[in-house]
Amino acid sequence: MRRLLSTLLSGVGALLLVSLFLHLVPGDPIDVMLGEQATQVDREALRRAVGLDEPIPVQLWHFTRDLFTGELRTSLPPFQKKVMPAIAQALPFTLVLALAALGVACVLALPLGVLAASRRGTWVDAAAMSAAVAGVALPRFWLGPVLLLVFSLWLDWLPVSGAGSWRHLVLPAFTLGTALAAFLARMTRASLLEALREDYVTVARAQGLSARRVLWRHALRNALLPLLTVLGLEFGALLGGAIVTEKVFAWPGMGTLLLSAIERRDYNTVRATVLVFTGCFLLVNALTDVAYALADPRLRRRA
Repeated sequence: MRRLLSTLLSGVGALLLVSLFLHLVPGDPIDVMLGEQATQVDREALRRAVGLDEPIPVQLWHFTRDLFTGELRTSLPPFQKKVMPAIAQALPFTLVLALAALGVACVLALPLGVLAASRRGTWVDAAAMSAAVAGVALPRFWLGPVLLLVFSLWLDWLPVSGAGSWRHLVLPAFTLGTALAAFLARMTRASLLEALREDYVTVARAQGLSARRVLWRHALRNALLPLLTVLGLEFGALLGGAIVTEKVFAWPGMGTLLLSAIERRDYNTVRATVLVFTGCFLLVNALTDVAYALADPRLRRRA
């Protein structure tokens, strides 16, 4: 019940915040439709027609009602399409991109973190952590165009944009997963070094087990537990980062839909998209808690 209440409060808070910020954004959505040369009479008539003359609480009530009844439509005429089919079409693309980026991050981060921890204090450790710092520092809006320039234009190995096949997914997933991989590598190294100082590792070494078996069989399994929580939290960062990445690679996901709605001042689509992002983030956090409890027997005994 506490988790359900927290989820509802988070959704309501996200809706209120995005509605407030939308009305603070400079520009009038009526000007987007009619242009700045329209007469005041026409502007007021359109404002009443789309409900923008009503107070914000009334607009939020109409939005919530239409959202749960499935009748929510885009804010501006003349072609007011339903919002949820557009979200249902875009959401799978964003989820595929986020999961692919998560896979890229894990494939890059785990070996790098283990290598740095096993060679602590050597040039290998320094090089691995330097690469991790560089990965965190590289902004996606710079890395994406550079990858396009190298692999799409110069080498002609991968397509420039779109979502026609798995080849279209490679560059966006690598761009989105690089920063997370760098962060996970540092977390893996720190968690593994802490695990190597535990008593059970000392006992395993005293029993004559090889250093490789102690590292991979005993220390690493326990060191990976804190990373589950980090992965759940960072999944929200992947969704947020997907907005920029999708724009760079013209990936037809939620980020592209959100930016397009912001440009058109389509308040209903913006609110609905942010709520879906919020719901995905909360759902992943709940699943992370379940996975952590399954991986750690101590939590199961407490339950």
